[in-house]
Amino acid sequence: MSRNPRITDWQGRRVWLVGASSGIGLATASALHQRGAQVIVSARNDEALQAFARQHPGSQALALDVTRRDQVQAVAAQVLGAGPLDLMLYCAGYYQPMRATQMRLESMLQHLQINYVGALQVLDAVLPGMIEAARAGRPGHLSLVSSVAGYRGLPNSLAYGPTKAALIHLAETLYLDLQDLGLGVSVINPGFVATPLTAQNDFAMPALISPEQAAQAMLQGWRQGDFDIHFPKRFTRVMKLLQCLPYPVYFPLVRRFTGL
Repeated sequence: MSRNPRITDWQGRRVWLVGASSGIGLATASALHQRGAQVIVSARNDEALQAFARQHPGSQALALDVTRRDQVQAVAAQVLGAGPLDLMLYCAGYYQPMRATQMRLESMLQHLQINYVGALQVLDAVLPGMIEAARAGRPGHLSLVSSVAGYRGLPNSLAYGPTKAALIHLAETLYLDLQDLGLGVSVINPGFVATPLTAQNDFAMPALISPEQAAQAMLQGWRQGDFDIHFPKRFTRVMKLLQCLPYPVYFPLVRRFTGL
């Protein structure tokens, strides 16, 4: 098998979105609900989750702080106790622009805890059950939201970029380890999406798209069986080309185009 199993019909599928109170997670939860999925949303913002549940009948809201292992284990047990998962999407994220000249260790560690360690804690809680379900003939899908900021080092991304690079590496390894079970794995690498996180940026963001557009791109990637779901292509393809450049070319080019 060279690709993930394609997901073309969401009717009745059980999906758990972690980090779905705003932005990409919220838009994707809404899109999946519209297509008939049984949607479970989690995040720290319980008020936003309850508002989603009221607006999307049949969905379930379970508040969760991904940095709290006890909470992750308890909520995951509740989710899996009601039946196998067809999709777990980890889209919890934290971002503050940072350069090395203003390094703040506390903020860097918070990025690490939410963006990466939180993903590990959710995986630890759901992976055994999803592997068991796959062996029983009901393989699900694991999807991690990373970023093109994880492709290579970028200015202002001292805290954020390394955590996203770690997620990409993690997803690649999960794919290799789980492919033979039929369990799908994908990594989501968005460019600039208009969310509360990117609203902090004080520069013009090229090829900026809406969370709803991001959600549609993700559904298309799952439908095609893609591992690397990146968008918008007019921007992310350029970022992928930059991955191939040697450092003596890459560093001056990034400085020129960012002005940093």
